[in-house]
Amino acid sequence: MKTEHPRTGTRLLAVDNLRVALTALVVLHHVAVTYGDIPMWYYVESAHDSSGVALDVLVVVNQAFFMGFFFLISGFFTPASFDRKGGRAFVRDRLLRLGVPLLVFLLLLRPLVTLPQYLAQQRKVPYAQFYLSTWDPGPMWFAEVLIVFAVAYAVWRGLRRGGEEEAPAAPPRFRSLLLFAAGLAVATFVWRLAVPTGTYVPVLGLPSPDYLPQYVSMFAAGTVAFRRRWFETLPRATGRAGLITATVAAATLLPLGAMTDGVLSSAAMAAWQSFFAVGLVAGLVVIFRERFDRQGPLGRFLSAHAYTVYIVHPIVLVAVSLAFRWLEAAAVVKFAVVAVLSLPLCWGLAYLVRSLPGARRIL
Repeated sequence: MKTEHPRTGTRLLAVDNLRVALTALVVLHHVAVTYGDIPMWYYVESAHDSSGVALDVLVVVNQAFFMGFFFLISGFFTPASFDRKGGRAFVRDRLLRLGVPLLVFLLLLRPLVTLPQYLAQQRKVPYAQFYLSTWDPGPMWFAEVLIVFAVAYAVWRGLRRGGEEEAPAAPPRFRSLLLFAAGLAVATFVWRLAVPTGTYVPVLGLPSPDYLPQYVSMFAAGTVAFRRRWFETLPRATGRAGLITATVAAATLLPLGAMTDGVLSSAAMAAWQSFFAVGLVAGLVVIFRERFDRQGPLGRFLSAHAYTVYIVHPIVLVAVSLAFRWLEAAAVVKFAVVAVLSLPLCWGLAYLVRSLPGARRIL
């Protein structure tokens, strides 16, 4: 049985606004990496003062939840798209909307953002050799994984020949969220026995494969949230309890994981990331539904261009960071300057890209 996409404007606007906020957080995350002490970006200026620690904390906290939240939202929009288009058209659409930007990034944008690295080499090698030896999809690893998830979802729906039935709208209780977080913590801990934190997958270019259990479970939870309308019905009390849980996890389990090592550290880190992510996501869903459920012209503009911002933001960040190489300042000051300038520039470039002929069909 096919189900119509819920026509609850409040909920959908809240979800769109969440996407905008998370996209801005991606930009800030990579600016923080640029000036902190975690050199995993195309251009970095490692911190030479203690303020770099604050940027590292921001990166660690972001990493614990923000990409999982993206997968939750992606899962949320997946069932309605499949319902409207059917299996084959759904897969074609996902390949178009995710695969084409991935190829554009690899073939056009990545050579530009890696050019400073290439020019900084003291001993030059042919650029083709440099490109291949440093290959990765950058932030577009997200598109790679989503393609896999979309195909898997289409196969699963195909096996369920009767389709998906509309589920009761009863919201999950806080106890259910705790059980989900606990299960995620166990799955993450076990997964990291084989894929420890810091593992890098050269072929796929995944920067955080140790978080794969979170990405899979959040995507799956998003598809269920759509059917059961959890974004609409999640109680305020559950959202508040989620924020409290996230705070407690960050204040207790994170320090435990940082101050220990071995199995205890791994278990504590898996637990804090899981309870923090689930709790914070629940809290933010309620906050955005209750307080940010409207869009004016600016909100509609930001929402329409958020996906394109995700794709093009490395170009802007590298360019702006290079332009401010001369600035001698604390790491957090350079972070603030580059962030304030980069956010509007990212949306401005996204607008220009989406103005190209045919671009809006994909973006």
